[in-house]
Amino acid sequence: MDTPLTTIAVVGLGTMGTGIAEVLARAGREVVGIDISEAAARQAVASLEASTARSVARERITEQERRDILARFRTFSDLQAAADAELVIEVVPETYEIKQQVFRELDAVVSPTAILATGTNALSVTRLAAESQRPERVLGLHFFNPAPAMKLVEVVSSVLTAPPAVESVTRLARELGKEPVAVGDRPGFVADGLLFGYLNQAAAMYEANYASREDIDAAMKLGCGLPMGPLALLDLIGIDTARTVLEAMYAASHDRLHAPAPVLGQLSEAGLTGRKAGRGFYTYDAPGGQTVVPDALTPAESAGAVTGRTVSSVGVAGSGTMASGIAEVFAKAGYAVVLAARSQEKADTAKARIAKSLGRSVAKGRLTEEARDETLARITPAGSLDSFADVDLAVEAVAEDLEVKRQLFQTLDKVCKPGAVLATTTSSLPVVAVARVTSRPEDVIGMHFFNPAPAMKLVEVVRTVLTADDVHATVREVCVKVRKHPVDCGDRAGFIVNALLFPYLNNAIKMVEEHYATLDDIDAAMKLGGGYPMGPFELLDVVGLDVSLAIEKVLHGEFRDPGLAPAPLLEHLVAAGCLGRKTGRGFREYARR
Repeated sequence: MDTPLTTIAVVGLGTMGTGIAEVLARAGREVVGIDISEAAARQAVASLEASTARSVARERITEQERRDILARFRTFSDLQAAADAELVIEVVPETYEIKQQVFRELDAVVSPTAILATGTNALSVTRLAAESQRPERVLGLHFFNPAPAMKLVEVVSSVLTAPPAVESVTRLARELGKEPVAVGDRPGFVADGLLFGYLNQAAAMYEANYASREDIDAAMKLGCGLPMGPLALLDLIGIDTARTVLEAMYAASHDRLHAPAPVLGQLSEAGLTGRKAGRGFYTYDAPGGQTVVPDALTPAESAGAVTGRTVSSVGVAGSGTMASGIAEVFAKAGYAVVLAARSQEKADTAKARIAKSLGRSVAKGRLTEEARDETLARITPAGSLDSFADVDLAVEAVAEDLEVKRQLFQTLDKVCKPGAVLATTTSSLPVVAVARVTSRPEDVIGMHFFNPAPAMKLVEVVRTVLTADDVHATVREVCVKVRKHPVDCGDRAGFIVNALLFPYLNNAIKMVEEHYATLDDIDAAMKLGGGYPMGPFELLDVVGLDVSLAIEKVLHGEFRDPGLAPAPLLEHLVAAGCLGRKTGRGFREYARR
């Protein structure tokens, strides 16, 4: 079984098959491309010719190297051409019937030592292996699109797979310059198993009219640093493909979070499958196009939009990192800021933290000394909320405790002048619950900044059923003036970002609980396969496991979905005091500072 994989057949020359063939040919392998469509074979050759020509133009390869690569790629229309291959990778359409037919025919063609790999991301490798005469040589080899660029390869073993076969393809993946991750056989494997649940929840959020498609996508890009928003990504993947993957996941897990959102089925049945059809969640300039064009759902510039209230001074309540960060944001934008804490000493300490932050910006050349001094001069530290008497906007950034916030808003109601906008930065508590303790709930709104506030561009603007239109308009206008991107959402747990992010993090923990994959493999899979800036366990340790657990409990309490119940492992770690980086140990251990 441990034979060198020098001649490799790729069955199915669509986008993925063509990309895999290119990776193999560039790495010096003899590649046999097989497709029943001669047009697909011609397109695969043309694609490789164009790609290698670009590489020559960019001086990444020589013309002779290009000719050698092209000579190593031959195309055929019959599976008989795979007879001499040591490895066959099938990437035919995602149905058991087609894949099983390919495997049965390959059994009669390839040598007894050849390895058969399926490129599926949704079907059972075990079920496909069971159809083969030699199931021990069948495994999954899941590349990500576009294969030449994406580093991740999931190597999927069934209970029938022989270890030498796994070792051979793992070594091949490394020789191709990829990062192989070993996973077991279950729908979606690691990367898609976590990704598609998140995409499904985003589709359901959009279907419920909770937020616009543009706001959902902007929130996840700006709030989590993702390369694409979930609805745009569904259009790229193909809505029909996503639905197929989710159906397979739901059949295996019976987790309602994996039950395809009805809108996915409706769009698929209508032929609105995403970019390839020219329309999905968005509308594109042409089938296969990348440019989004305006359609009936595109937000219009409202000519008679509600005018917001005048804001020239801002009060920020709190003395922690978030409060000082928000105060810095407003002061940089030219607002007079009152920074109020429980004591004058705490307020002075918070302003000193802002001075350090501005000093770092000066040292990095991002801010002049004059601008730093002007910004600091706009901030007045105070030891009492009485100092908010004349502010036009009061923003609280105190502890995430409903009773604490209620008491603070009762005080703001008494102190702040009539017409002042009162905003809470809560990330998980109901905004209406603090609005109702005031005599003016129409003036209360959520203004959820992200940490660190000076760097993060997103603000979730959360209006309750009682929030006045001009208050909503005021906060959106202010967000633009402080160079933040506002997204609108209703007053429900998690808003947009946390409602989509934390179930994904919770599912990653469940994978570890079930011994399906390691922390390192899951983190690598999501960074390399999903384009995430941090793996889920890196992020959990940074956010804090106690904070994460609290948000999970709020989400579970509001939506009552069993799939949102916090993973027991998360609860156990929090109970043990392992809260992440801040305690030196969470999912990983960290050096004490």
